[in-house]
Amino acid sequence: MIRFTKVSKHYTRGGPALEDVTFHLRRGEFAFLTGPSGAGKSSILKLVYIDERPSSGEVRVDGKSSVTMTPREIPRLRRRLGVVFQDFRLLEDRTAEQNIAFTLEVTGTPHSAIAPRVARALTQVGLTSKGTALPHELSGGEQQRVAIARALVNDPLVLLADEPTGNLDERATRGIFQLLREINASGTAVLMATHDLDLVRDTGLRALELNKGRLVYDSGAESQEATL
Repeated sequence: MIRFTKVSKHYTRGGPALEDVTFHLRRGEFAFLTGPSGAGKSSILKLVYIDERPSSGEVRVDGKSSVTMTPREIPRLRRRLGVVFQDFRLLEDRTAEQNIAFTLEVTGTPHSAIAPRVARALTQVGLTSKGTALPHELSGGEQQRVAIARALVNDPLVLLADEPTGNLDERATRGIFQLLREINASGTAVLMATHDLDLVRDTGLRALELNKGRLVYDSGAESQEATL
């Protein structure tokens, strides 16, 4: 599903962001990206959705290679991915329904198909009664649920979540994490960057730990080697 092979990313200013990173996320798998600020978590996510290209090595996503992918192929790949950010990134002058619908509108979804898909996404995140609410009328946890619904509305193969609970209190954090587990149980792979080590430890799910741009620990490495 997602495969990094000896991936490095260097910037002219700021130096190396990633060094020689190799791992494989399988279809339907849930994994955490952990590590201190600046460890390279966001860089990995940017490489997955081709916001950046690696300086060396290869990133493969759903069979597509960062080495051979053309600019025209990038939007097509991104439609197979859902992305959620810490700061929600909702359009403040649009309702929850309109924020979700916007994703479908820009990808050319037929107008008649938009409303039912938006309704399904709102149901999936438990916000059927909040569709006409503006972002400022929603709690932080509810805003993040709208952002997740927006990421899910295209039925992605993988959901990328960059610190999705970073701006939330403990109760909202647990709710969002449970929602991500339910999404994963339905067959969508989830790659979640987080600083919340308690959350990572409590779940027993796979953790990829980064430090200074290097992958220093992968709790799923042994089980993956056994299946290769």
